Amino acid sequence: MVRSAAAHPEAPLAPAPQRPAAGWLRRSLPAILVALYLAQCLWFVRTQSLTYDEPVHIAEGLDAWRHGRFEQYNDHPPLVRLLCALPLIGQKWQLEIQPLAEGFHIASIAPDPQSLAWRARFMNVLLGLLLAWLLWHVASHMFSREAATVSLVLFAFSPSLIAHFSLATTDGAAALLIFAAAWQLVGWRREPAGRQSIWAGVILGLMLLAKFSTAVMFLLALLWMLVLKPDRVMTRPSRWNWGRTGAALLLAAVVVWAGYFFHVSHLSVRSGKLTATFPNWSEQIEKPVQTGLNFSLPVPAGEYIEGFRALVRHNRHGQAAFFLGQVSQSGGWKLYYPTAMLLKWPAVVLALCFAGLALGAVRKLSFPTDLGIMMSFPALYFCLAVFSHFNIGERHILPLYPFALLLAGAVWEHASQRRATVVLLVLLLGLNAADALRFAPGYLSYFNVAVNPAESYRLMTDSNLDWGQGLLALRQYERNHPREQIWLAYFGSVDPRVYGITARPLPENVRVTGTVVVSATNLSGQFLQDPQSYRWLLQYPRTEILDHSLYVFKVQGSPTPPLRAP
Repeated sequence: MVRSAAAHPEAPLAPAPQRPAAGWLRRSLPAILVALYLAQCLWFVRTQSLTYDEPVHIAEGLDAWRHGRFEQYNDHPPLVRLLCALPLIGQKWQLEIQPLAEGFHIASIAPDPQSLAWRARFMNVLLGLLLAWLLWHVASHMFSREAATVSLVLFAFSPSLIAHFSLATTDGAAALLIFAAAWQLVGWRREPAGRQSIWAGVILGLMLLAKFSTAVMFLLALLWMLVLKPDRVMTRPSRWNWGRTGAALLLAAVVVWAGYFFHVSHLSVRSGKLTATFPNWSEQIEKPVQTGLNFSLPVPAGEYIEGFRALVRHNRHGQAAFFLGQVSQSGGWKLYYPTAMLLKWPAVVLALCFAGLALGAVRKLSFPTDLGIMMSFPALYFCLAVFSHFNIGERHILPLYPFALLLAGAVWEHASQRRATVVLLVLLLGLNAADALRFAPGYLSYFNVAVNPAESYRLMTDSNLDWGQGLLALRQYERNHPREQIWLAYFGSVDPRVYGITARPLPENVRVTGTVVVSATNLSGQFLQDPQSYRWLLQYPRTEILDHSLYVFKVQGSPTPPLRAP
């Protein structure tokens, strides 16, 4: 347990005798907080339409379960896809995906998109509940039960955690398993054999199956396992834990292989041509190579290697992005993720996290060595994010969030020495909850109090603000305004007609009159042929913002040029 290292002029508060009601509340508070978190997740699930990536994750999971295939969109490992598709294996659940030159279009969903979303998303909500428990468990062991409760209060009202554990996407699972892997190292350090080694191998394998960006975290974990001893870090390679680390590595590889249903691919080089074949794929990969060698070898889980290779190539070329009013076709802004944290993380979480770091730096809190080992994971992950070319959402640094809450909870150990600071901390926790609820249930669009919600589209869009989640709100708007002719410029993969939307599509650079609804990501324009296509609307009155992401304009005058029916 961490103790405050500062000497205070006041004597510490004597513990007051606990009344039965107070004792019951203390024991029940974690469960109450988890219930509040769950309620917000379910509220989000019920009110947000399918986001851009979700249908493909679900469809690929169904393809794997039904046909044993990991082919068409192999840009993510299969763990979350398999999990979220598990309640949808029955043939009545169908998605029609039309590949496009850039992205994809969801033409139909059977029997309906809302039922499908409920089933798929709830599986990811369960992972969020697991992370809530794990955070509380780790904070209790690192600090105290009270500090763990502070972390859990912040967790329960964290918009990013509510949103990304309520979507059928991979970001939440990566955050959970990186945090779990870091904590498992603590247990492995104390007992580097037996069940701890088994758990390490399983967790590391699942982490690799969560998202390709976890591969570097996997290497970091292996490095720690090599050098950690119960009482020190071993620098002599001859004394490293080669055997136990190798065993964990082998078990992790088996877990990854199992995630691909124990598929064995084949790689061959013949006459200067490399050929790779994968089970149940309709095509094989062929490319020329400069070598005189000729060989053929089996590759377990070859789909993982091919998917990782494609991700590295994609990152090298970059992806279209929008940042503080600028559009780039390749991203790569070094300040993107630091700015995303400052704008998208709640101000109270940022303040308490930095306070925890500062108190540790000046030795007002004495952090255990285990905490330093754990914090190497978010430190490395953040550095990788800064130098990546995927500037498309704060969700890509979601794995930092549980570690930030852990540091924030540690502040209790110092604040509890004085009644005034306890009152201040409780007040801050209340303010954080109120701040998060400003955006309820549309937590995906959350920006903190430093940003005017009506102007957030000028700073960051895509999954920071508008990921296509507003169709249910638009459908309700149409029902409330049955006589309006509505034009829609929507950013999302799902055809709005799947949700019963009747608004007419508005192509780029076409001007109309009447009511125009445009997605925030189309206002920023990074994915359009002309990023300025819809900014002409900004000269007209904006009457409403639907679900924080769809902007409603009233356009007066005659359309120029006349619109042709699409």
